[in-house]
Amino acid sequence: MKYIAEINIMTRSEILDPQGKAVKLGLHNLQMDNIDNVRIGKHIRLEVDADSEEQARSTVDSACTQLLANLIMEEYSFELHAA
Repeated sequence: MKYIAEINIMTRSEILDPQGKAVKLGLHNLQMDNIDNVRIGKHIRLEVDADSEEQARSTVDSACTQLLANLIMEEYSFELHAA
């Protein structure tokens, strides 16, 4: 069965996010002063072929921990849906 994984990877909150800071400054320059704490992350969509949802979850988790996310600086979460 095919599954779609929607993965979100964000820099850990204690790590400085220079991209987020630059976007926040740009928004403030556009008079959007009510926006604060901007963080920039990554969104990855994968299609996984697996025998079960549990196997698909394990495959996506392994992909995140071994390649997609730098666990020293980033954290990740994902949702899995049947394709």
